[in-house]
Amino acid sequence: MVRTQIQLNEEQVRMLKEISLSSRESVAALIRKAVDQFLVTGTPDRSVLYRQARSVVGKYKTADSDISVKHDHYLEEAFGS
Repeated sequence: MVRTQIQLNEEQVRMLKEISLSSRESVAALIRKAVDQFLVTGTPDRSVLYRQARSVVGKYKTADSDISVKHDHYLEEAFGS
């Protein structure tokens, strides 16, 4: 194996450590598996995409209580379409 150094953001490290504990695999092994998955398919594992999406749920607040229903309206308003 070739040693390499990468930089991850805090959220990536937190999630990798969490998965590492629950799966009993090292963080390095998880990263190697993710790279293998990407090299074979050209896309990340869907479970990774789902975890990334879930990580932002509830992260932002708004005064608009109907944003989940009228999101298209608000996007049109914001982008002037």
